[in-house]
Amino acid sequence: MAELPDLSVFAKILNRRFKGMTLERVEVTVAEKLNVSSKEVKQCLEGQRLENVSREGKTLQLHFSANQVLGIHLMLRGELVSLDVEVNPKYQILGFHFKGGEGFAVVDLQKQATPTLNPPSTKVPDALEMDEAYFLDLLSRKRTNLKTLMMDQHQMRGIGNSYADEILYHAGISPFSIAKAIPVKEAKKLFKSLRHVLENAIRDIEKENGDELKGELRDFMRIHGAGIKETAKGEEVLSDRIGGRKTYFVKSQHLYN
Repeated sequence: MAELPDLSVFAKILNRRFKGMTLERVEVTVAEKLNVSSKEVKQCLEGQRLENVSREGKTLQLHFSANQVLGIHLMLRGELVSLDVEVNPKYQILGFHFKGGEGFAVVDLQKQATPTLNPPSTKVPDALEMDEAYFLDLLSRKRTNLKTLMMDQHQMRGIGNSYADEILYHAGISPFSIAKAIPVKEAKKLFKSLRHVLENAIRDIEKENGDELKGELRDFMRIHGAGIKETAKGEEVLSDRIGGRKTYFVKSQHLYN
């Protein structure tokens, strides 16, 4: 699943390549996940100029003129492809055709990628926009598993399974820790690790992708991945499941419970 760093880079690429262009035609190939009819999407978006692409948590938001916004959640297997690379991409959900012949598509083998016309706003902070005070207060009030809390999109938006492991490894805190049990000093360290890992991942992925809409990159992972048997420090990488999701960690990560 594409997480905050991947989506941040996708938003930048889409802005560089398509911002300011007029959408000539939106092709709705799979309509099941739309919150409105295909006809309404076409009426609201066709002929409008793409003014900006932003990332909101785990979604991309395409801001068009006439105050129209299309949110796109790629879900587990969704991807973006350039239509100049694949003219008729397999498993297309949506196709965006701009005047001048350029465009891109949302594809998903599982047909789970979810487009939402004019999605409602939320007060839940983005992981890179929340302040330290919010984060510390959140941890102090929750008796839940720490990794589960970090992935809870109702508490903070953007972090998924992969980067939760990476952040916790960087901070030296066990993913099995209880949020409320973490000392304030360590919680502050975790907040710094969160920003460090996400910001560095954005930088690394942006450098690797250039202007190509490549899929999510995992080449920069330090611990999360079945192929990673030991860390750069030589520690054995262990795995277990939390909430049904594969979790990677090392013994030296401190457990607070």
